Amino acid sequence: KLNNLEKAFYINTMLALVGPTVLIVTTAIALFGLADKIPVTRIICLFTGITLIIISSHIK
Repeated sequence: KLNNLEKAFYINTMLALVGPTVLIVTTAIALFGLADKIPVTRIICLFTGITLIIISSHIK
């Protein structure tokens, strides 16, 4: 709808606040579209951050 990949990525990450599963799915979909524009090191850092968020949300 937005005809802009960066805006769609931003919206997807905001939707990720709903839950870890949505976070992983929306981020993966967005990264497939942006893979040629983002360096591999940033993608690794992003998934590392997502992993840490999921781990911290399961610690009680």
